Amino acid sequence: MRVLFAGAPGVGHLFPLVPLARAMRELGHEVAVASMDGGEAVAASGLPYLPLAPGVDWRREIREAGRTRRPDLMRRVVETNAADREAFVPLAAHVNAMVADAAVDLAAGWRPDLVVYEYLFPVALLAAAGLGVPAVQHDLGFVRTPKLRELMLTEMADTITRHGVDPLPEPADTIDLAPPSMAGAQRYGSTMRPVAYNGEGELPESLAAPAHRPRVAVTLGTVPPKTDGLTRIERVIAAAADLDAEFVLATGELDLGTLGTLPENVRPYGWVPWRALLDTCAAAIHHGGSGTALAALDAGIPQLALPDGSDRFVNAHAVRDRGAGLCAGAEDIGPALLDRLLTDTDLARAAREVSAEIAAMPSPAALATRLMDLTGPAGSGG
Repeated sequence: MRVLFAGAPGVGHLFPLVPLARAMRELGHEVAVASMDGGEAVAASGLPYLPLAPGVDWRREIREAGRTRRPDLMRRVVETNAADREAFVPLAAHVNAMVADAAVDLAAGWRPDLVVYEYLFPVALLAAAGLGVPAVQHDLGFVRTPKLRELMLTEMADTITRHGVDPLPEPADTIDLAPPSMAGAQRYGSTMRPVAYNGEGELPESLAAPAHRPRVAVTLGTVPPKTDGLTRIERVIAAAADLDAEFVLATGELDLGTLGTLPENVRPYGWVPWRALLDTCAAAIHHGGSGTALAALDAGIPQLALPDGSDRFVNAHAVRDRGAGLCAGAEDIGPALLDRLLTDTDLARAAREVSAEIAAMPSPAALATRLMDLTGPAGSGG
């Protein structure tokens, strides 16, 4: 059996697909991941990568759609740094429509029996419908997506009609990674344990060794520093100097040279595997990315989210409302906030509770086995 995974370019969209894709492969099925320019990093997972519509730039085309087609939506996106998801996703739909022919052709050539796609890439649902095979939507975190999918498909109506699959069928299932107590009445679809994939590699020996004082993992992800600069991390560093704790800056290729000499308890690193780092830490500070937040919940440690746009406010508020962490703006960062992160026993208790919930959720392997039923007799093939 063949399973095609697809998503918007970017590690935050594609890396969450890897655990289920690997589980499918371990069951003996052939899998591949398709995405646009910028998605190539997923190939490091060992999964075959299929480039889709080379030369089409996801972010540039979203901006172009906002400028030429929907300036009303673009104004809302700019004002909220894409936190207004009901404005952003219709613009992303225009890029989906732009690559529809390429997606349909790729699927027709590869001939999957099942398609799994993340919610910002419903063109894969269209491609699956054209082949008459089931498609499963893979959500990424705490954003509730049914209304957003409807908005995207409305924007793609002409493209859907042109491909002769109007009305487009609903996904055969939707995968929800949100822990039960954090989804509430909005739970839908099948639950799956959020297993982190952060790329390949191991922790440096200096981090793998036990810490002699509380350790805090700090990251801003791959996108926020490009739009918001170093304001948040600079304030974290300044506040950290007053605490008896060790702060590890997992900042990838981010240039911290402009920050000057760092306090002795702040240790900069490049890329390190985030989930593995969390197992050595007492707390985490991050930008509010869904995978980043879910990994801290899985590790059972309190977290401080510093959201600045996109879906990061949704994720940060979900953590705050569950009592498993804090949410703040750059102006709120100070020694007292970081001290609370490390000492508030209520935060620590709630984080451990959610970690236990996550451990009880179905694994990617368990869900992979069940998804085979969607394909009928073909699901028993290899």
